[in-house]
Amino acid sequence: MMKTRIKKTTNKSMEIQKFSYDNKIVRNFAYATIIWGIIGMLTGLTAALQLAFPEFFNDYLGFSWLSFGRIRPLHTNAMIFAFVGNAIFMGIYYSLQRLVKARMWSDKLSYINFWGWQFIILCAVITLPLGYTSGKEYAELEWWIDILITIMWVVFGWNMFATIMKRRVKHLYVAIWFYIATFVTVAILHIFNSFELPVSFMKSYSWYAGVQDALVQWWYGHNAVAFFLTTPFLGLMYYFVPKAANRPVYSYRLSIIHFWALIFLYIWAGPHHLLYTSLPDWAQSLGVVFSIMLIAPSWGGMLNGLLTLRGAWDRVRDDVTLKFMVVALTCYGMVTFEGPLLSLKNVNTISHFTDWTIAHVHVGGLGWNAMFAFGMLYWLFPRIFRTKLYSKKAANQHFWIATLGIILYAIPMYIAGFMQGLMWQDFNPDGTLVHPEFLETVNSLAPYYMLRSLGGLIFIIGTCQMFWNLIKTAKSGKLLANEDAEAPALVKTKSHSKEHWHRGIERRPVKFLIVSLIVVLIGGLVEIIPTMIVDSNVPTISAVKPYTPLELEGRDLYIKEGCYNCHSQMVRPLRFETERYGEYSKSGEFVYDHPFQWGSKRTGPDLAREGGLRSNFWHYQHMIRPKDVSEGSLMPAYTWMKDNDFDKTLMETKINAMRTLGVPYEKGFEKIAVDSMESQALAIATDIVTNYPLELKKSINIQNEINKLKTKEVVAIIAYLQRLGTDIKKVNEDKEIETEMPDTKEVKDTIIKSN
Repeated sequence: MMKTRIKKTTNKSMEIQKFSYDNKIVRNFAYATIIWGIIGMLTGLTAALQLAFPEFFNDYLGFSWLSFGRIRPLHTNAMIFAFVGNAIFMGIYYSLQRLVKARMWSDKLSYINFWGWQFIILCAVITLPLGYTSGKEYAELEWWIDILITIMWVVFGWNMFATIMKRRVKHLYVAIWFYIATFVTVAILHIFNSFELPVSFMKSYSWYAGVQDALVQWWYGHNAVAFFLTTPFLGLMYYFVPKAANRPVYSYRLSIIHFWALIFLYIWAGPHHLLYTSLPDWAQSLGVVFSIMLIAPSWGGMLNGLLTLRGAWDRVRDDVTLKFMVVALTCYGMVTFEGPLLSLKNVNTISHFTDWTIAHVHVGGLGWNAMFAFGMLYWLFPRIFRTKLYSKKAANQHFWIATLGIILYAIPMYIAGFMQGLMWQDFNPDGTLVHPEFLETVNSLAPYYMLRSLGGLIFIIGTCQMFWNLIKTAKSGKLLANEDAEAPALVKTKSHSKEHWHRGIERRPVKFLIVSLIVVLIGGLVEIIPTMIVDSNVPTISAVKPYTPLELEGRDLYIKEGCYNCHSQMVRPLRFETERYGEYSKSGEFVYDHPFQWGSKRTGPDLAREGGLRSNFWHYQHMIRPKDVSEGSLMPAYTWMKDNDFDKTLMETKINAMRTLGVPYEKGFEKIAVDSMESQALAIATDIVTNYPLELKKSINIQNEINKLKTKEVVAIIAYLQRLGTDIKKVNEDKEIETEMPDTKEVKDTIIKSN
């Protein structure tokens, strides 16, 4: 009986099945990776040049769609979702087929995934420069594009998982673990963060407000880095590094520890982006603790990749693919050490809101993601086109050009970040700020912004050189669209009692997916649910009232122009911040902010206490001619805002939407909202024109000028800026009056005693 069963199993296992791999889809995603990568890098270079040479880009080329606040979100979305996203699909579609010894489950789904993803990117390229944005960093795309992203992600996941289910290999290789975790976690993050209430086709409001919105956004933002820019690339690392080196992965056991520890710990770390903010301290502390713990699995993965090259270091010198991958892994190790370092509160006081964060992000984006993507491209093209790389010399030149570009980009930004953080905190012996004017720090950064631009330009030149090299490689060969392959049919066998415990999970994809989902959800649920349902986490302030209709419209314009990319609205409880900006921010101030606007970078000063500090006329001049008002400013001239009328047609719908979200507008207020807008706009316009210089007033009809100005966008955004922080100022003024005025009963008692 025993011999018969073994013979039967053996015969069945020797049944060879023939099939083919789909290389055409890999080729399509490869070209998309390169093209969108160059476009995204050029957009980033444009944004960098806007800061290095603000007069030229912001004044002489004063197009609204080219302003920094609109270009910067386009750059981040293009690099994350267009460049890195296409690189992920390219690598997974190539490696997954070979790891499971099966063609993708559906060619149709593969190409729906490809064309759908390119359409989403095209929508972003059109909408973001036009100012259609949700105002949430790394998640700026509007509600209907978010739905398209969800659909395309499900298409990709369905195709991937169905392919895994029809595999001819019993155990799932380590790379596939990371692919599954990526699919599950990105789906959760995107859907949960994208809950929005549509107002129109191009306008929506975040379902969350203030502190809750900040926590959800940075839970998403940090883990978009973790599970879109990191885990899929780690999976690709586990496939392409051993393939390129022709060596097995260094340690299977380390792979297990690396994977489960990473996906469990990463999801907790989001709050470290919100240290010293109005987020409850317990949530901040959790973010710090788990960020520090992340060093272990992150470096475990890096070492597992680098040690895979043991015995193959001689090949690194000659193989350009391995050169790119080694530098990529080194940069991954650097940023995964620096990330936990930046989560320490004493370090964060220096780094937060500065260019240090920009340097950190780009060492990851350029050093880890781009360099690894370049290595994959150089490895893939000769294989799918069945030819040799056109020019190894040009590829090696690209390696050194790209490395130099990263160095010239990162080092100036690190220096700029240290300078900003230390200059903001510098006090004189008498307790006054050494640099009370924010522009003092801005002006000191000019040479570093120029060097950053040079580094970015050099990096792009190398990428274009790679594109030329790969095009030549493709032309010298011919695409093997359907690559013939064969493998034994999968035979289901019972698990052996002595095998490693993890093998049981590896052979059950559904179980693996469910366990990954549970592991990932734990941290998010522990942090987010209490912040959502426990009122004491966000104490209310009775003086904080909803925005007037004109202020609400001005806030929407503030978001449209991307002002949050340069200005924060969060005064941290640190002496150098309260001395510069005023009283620290309270969580109850933001309960009506959909979305929150705390920001993550201060290219300009914090605006949380801006209301009432300057006149309406000052703000008007500053919006139209910022460099005349503030010498050395990098702010664009928003000339179009004095020409464009603000939108009144959606105000009734906006008020109803805000009421749905919990903002306590009185019933029926939407009917008089437009009248309220017009009345407040008239008052602001009158005040501005009244303060025109005497020479200008003599040359115009004042009433006509008021009538012309009262409908313009600039008036609405001034209304919003003048509102910021005034609720808290009113609370403090009332407290001062109560302190100065004695209690009525005490006064009576004093009079009686004196008589």
